Amino acid sequence: MLRFGYRAPARTPLHERLVPPFPDPADGVRTLKAVGASLPSHGLRSLAAGAVRALAAVPARWWGWIGPVLVALVAGVLRFRHLGSPRAVIFDETYYAKDAWSLWRLGYEGTWPDDANAKILADPQVIPLSPDPSYIVHPPVGKWVIGLGEQLFGLEPLGWRFMTALLGTLSVLMLCRIGRRLFRSTALGCVAGALLAVDGLHFVMSRTALLDLIVMFWIVAAFGCLLVDRDRARARLAAALPGGRPDDAVASRLSLGARPWRLAAGLFLGLACATKWNGAYVLAAFGVMTVLWDMGSRRLAGSRSPFASMLLRDAGPAFASTVPVAAGVYVASWAGWFATDDGYHRDWGGAGPWNALRSLWDYHAQMLKFHTSLSTPHNYESNPWSWLVLGRPVSYFYESPRRGEDGCEASECAREVLGMGTPLLWWTACFALLYMLYRWFFRRDWRSGAILCGTAAGLVPWFFFQERTIFLFYAVVFVPFLCLAVAMMLGALLGPAGASERRRLWGAAAAGALGLLIAWNFAYFFPIYTGETIPMAEWRARMWFDTWI
Repeated sequence: MLRFGYRAPARTPLHERLVPPFPDPADGVRTLKAVGASLPSHGLRSLAAGAVRALAAVPARWWGWIGPVLVALVAGVLRFRHLGSPRAVIFDETYYAKDAWSLWRLGYEGTWPDDANAKILADPQVIPLSPDPSYIVHPPVGKWVIGLGEQLFGLEPLGWRFMTALLGTLSVLMLCRIGRRLFRSTALGCVAGALLAVDGLHFVMSRTALLDLIVMFWIVAAFGCLLVDRDRARARLAAALPGGRPDDAVASRLSLGARPWRLAAGLFLGLACATKWNGAYVLAAFGVMTVLWDMGSRRLAGSRSPFASMLLRDAGPAFASTVPVAAGVYVASWAGWFATDDGYHRDWGGAGPWNALRSLWDYHAQMLKFHTSLSTPHNYESNPWSWLVLGRPVSYFYESPRRGEDGCEASECAREVLGMGTPLLWWTACFALLYMLYRWFFRRDWRSGAILCGTAAGLVPWFFFQERTIFLFYAVVFVPFLCLAVAMMLGALLGPAGASERRRLWGAAAAGALGLLIAWNFAYFFPIYTGETIPMAEWRARMWFDTWI
């Protein structure tokens, strides 16, 4: 075949296969400089040329942050705009906003009278908190976080929504950086973050004082830490290989040393569990994922028995740096309950530290019984089979103002806060997940496997509790992974770097059109994500399916 002109494709060096390099930002800067030099220096084009030249003057090393920060700023403006509206206690804010205030005042959850919401929103405000302990069913970290905003702005809607808006904005920034590391592309990372910024469910949960977005934030942070840990561990492995060639002795026996990023992942996963218990499923899934990454690294480096090497060298340290750390964080999160004798069930086991732990254990047995037996019918409950297609969203707030009320200019209007993802984004994500399955199963693409792992950890456990009362907004935990899946599919749509110009042009047009449609879809539903007053006819036009009402 060589006689007839065949040339084998260049083989990527082992070091680059272990740790693929990031794109050189200087290449983009050089392109910008060339574009700026080619533009005429008069009229509007002169302004464009000046803008391009100014961008080209930005140091190359900054480009990995400029795009993500800009995307996060847009997300922040959207989330903080009129954050205190509607001025009401909406949906389950009635539990968490008040429990958060109580934690910061008492160290445990006190009790509130039935008319507490009206008194809190009244002018002058009355805060009728009683020191009598209240039975609660979720750990305290998420409520401590919500309460921090209340300490800054008071017990009012802006105060109890501030921290979720902040964490929602920061999660967009983190996803941009995670996508950049995962895909080795700043552009695709920013696409993933931009998709998260315009997802309706993430947007609504960022503006509501519920716990699930806080769980999502810790999970995204843990995923990012594990990605950094993977790169650093593989870099150590690559540096130890003699001559950059596979070596069984090194690949099988090398200790990968201290791994602080994996410890950080254990910390964040502990915070997720200490916000809601479904974080424990993600802890288990990510623990398996990180040791499988180690096994793949050792195989690529030349180990003849990568599974045995992983069990011997990596499994124990991986467990020790995640599970005990997460457990320690979880127990520590109950510090306010331990520090007082007045918390619910605090003295059930008697006095002393050991008996306090016995009391906490029995308290958790009660909480577990509540969660596994909760089956009270609810108008907005949904089956997890319907989540990805948005079968039954949750209405957090609804009013029907008449003409002259709340800015209503029609005979009848509607104000609603609907907890629903951006439909075109979620429906696209269904196809993207199928593409992830193809890439993972047939192409052994570890990136697809990581995305599927994060999605499955947030979705699959709920299939085992279908008799329980559950809601679509629980799905916000895996929304970032849906956005990563769509971004990866859009990258494939653009075409590989070596594709023809025509192929790249059509791919860019298709990907750009899909992105614009998703952004338009978010803008179209924006009024019912924010509780704006709109004519009833416009509200009905947005109820595409009967199950959305």
